[in-house]
Order: sequence, then structure tokens, then C-alpha cells
Amino acid sequence: FKAQEIRDRGGIYYGQNVISKNLIIADRKQLLNGNGFVLGVSGSGKSFTAKREITALALSTQDDILIIDPESEYRPLVEGLGGEVVEISATSSNHINAMDMEQGYGEGENPVVLKSEFLLSLCEQSVGAGKLSAKEKSIIDRSVGNIYREYLKNYQGEPPTLKNLYDDLMKQVNPEAHRIALALELFTVGSLNVFSHQTNINTKSRILCFDIQDLGENLKSVGLLVMLDAIYNRVIQNRREGKYTHVYIDEIYLFFANGSGSGHSITNYSSEFLYKCWKRFRKYGATLTGITQNVEECLLSNTARMMFANSEFLLMLNQATTDREQLARLLGASDTQMSYVDNAPAGHGLIKVGGAIVPFANELPKNTELYRLMST
Repeated sequence: FKAQEIRDRGGIYYGQNVISKNLIIADRKQLLNGNGFVLGVSGSGKSFTAKREITALALSTQDDILIIDPESEYRPLVEGLGGEVVEISATSSNHINAMDMEQGYGEGENPVVLKSEFLLSLCEQSVGAGKLSAKEKSIIDRSVGNIYREYLKNYQGEPPTLKNLYDDLMKQVNPEAHRIALALELFTVGSLNVFSHQTNINTKSRILCFDIQDLGENLKSVGLLVMLDAIYNRVIQNRREGKYTHVYIDEIYLFFANGSGSGHSITNYSSEFLYKCWKRFRKYGATLTGITQNVEECLLSNTARMMFANSEFLLMLNQATTDREQLARLLGASDTQMSYVDNAPAGHGLIKVGGAIVPFANELPKNTELYRLMST
């Protein structure tokens, strides 16, 4: 293939072009849609590659960087860069209110509609995929309207919490309302009530990592959703202040997991909520990066396929054979191009920026402080 170059003025370094040996300098803000993915099998250098981008952004911009970290991999780097790591677990004293709502939530639509969708995702976690009836969805919608009525008048005072939602459901006479309340009980008045208190963390730090490793399997999927919603609120706030935001979600496949057999999967409503954020972040001056090794699991979801196909930024490291074939079809990449992600050493692969797809090599000398902070 002809030697393409990726050299954006004011961009950051992503490695060396394997064909021309020139530097690859890209600026995702210049893309029509700067959202993207970092993909690769375990050990291919996915998190490491994401950390290199985070470091370059931290050192060369004043932008906010927010990370959802399900495997507790980013702490050394985030703290090394002067950022803050917030541990969220069933026993920690850190709380994030799942019902927080910034003014501007829902982008001009009725904000309660988007919050209802978010809560449908949350309820779906508790009762199981596809098990919410039309009647139950209406009840959730009505309840959310009830508890936000006062707060939405001027966004003053404290927003409602999941506990208020639980109480409102319990007040209703329908057995369906009680069934939903029962499903939410664990997360509201039960032992996993970490998301049903008012937010008490000071999240002013420019580089912020939410470490949710200790949430445990039951709560991790719910945690991912609540974190995404909290970040959505922060993105809206940053937009008002004229700040750009970079969001990283590791193990993003959990949003698309199909619910068969694994105890921690998130399903339809969750991937829909992610997709809405994916579309909105772009308009709000933010980019979202998903990091995953479970490409095949993601591609079972139509929502994920749409997100892959519409991403103008992709970093592909060493890929499993089945993933490689699917990605080639999805991106219209040639066999020659895809050969660069076949048994590629760590830090080598293909980078797609806009219409250009270029093979890259990006290795970091191991005798450096940065390598020590980034290596897991």
C-alpha cells in the first residue's frame, strides 16, 4: 500500500510509521468524530498504549482526563501525573450519587427521559435482560418524574437519590412497582448501597481515575453505568466552562456483554446509554476511548458494530484471527494492512486516523521512569 502519513499540526506522538519511518502525529480533536477504540489481545500493550496517549495529553494540554478503571491498572501513572484516584467499592467511604443531574443533562430534551433510560439500564441489571415489562418501564418513568419534579425547577439544593426512587416505588399500589423496588433494594437500602448516597468526592482534579476493581462482580456492571453517567455530568459541566475532556473506559466490552452465562454482563439498555453518550460527547467537546481485548464479544452487538464503523480513530494491536477478519470487513482494510496486526509484538499494529490507516511501531525504552509508571 502507498505510504500514507499522519501529521496533524499540534497533535501528539503515536509512534513511527513502519513504512516511511516518519513520526505519526495525530490530533483527534480535528476529526469529525474523535471517539475511538484501542483493541488488542491480552499482552499486546493496550493499556500501555492508552497510557502513552494519556501522558502526552496530560503534559501538552490543559484538558481534563477521566478514566474508568475496572482492573486497577492506572493508579501509578495517574498519581505520577499529579492526578487523583477515587476508589469506589461497597466498603469505601467514597460515594457517587447515581441520580446526580447537571443543568443541560439530556441536551435540550426533557432530562428526565435520559435519566429514565439510565435507570432502566440499572433496573435491567437487577431483574435480568429483557425481563422488564412495558408496564414496569412506564412505572420507572413515572417515578423518576415524581422524584425530580422539585429539583428540576431550578437545579438548587441536593438532587434526589436512589433511596428516594425506592421510597416512591414502595408508595405506589401496583405490585409491579414493588417488584422493581425489590430488585433495587440491594442497591438502595442493602449492602451495595454505595450509589444511593449524595456524592461526597471532590472531583475537581484535572486527571481523575475511578478505580472500581473492588466493587466485585455483582456491582461492577452497575458501577460502570453509574461512572459513565457521572462522567457525562462532568462533561456537561466542563463544556459550560469551556474545557475539553478526554474519557477512557477500559474493559468497554462489559457494556455490550450479551448476558449469556456471565454474572456481570450489561445488556441492551446499557449499550444504548453508552451509544447516546458516544454521540453526545462529540458535541460537548469531549472524546471517548474504549479499550478492550474482547473484540468478538463486542461485535455480537449491533450497537458496538455501529460504534466501530463510525469511529475515525482506531488503534489496533495484535489481534486474534477471528477478530482480525471481522475488523477487516468492518473497516474495509486490505489483507496487507491487516498483516500488521498478525502476531505483532507489543506496541506494534495499525492506527486509523480519519481516512488514513498506517502501520506503526511505538516502543518505550524500559529503563525510564515513565515505563515503570505505565507497565502492569
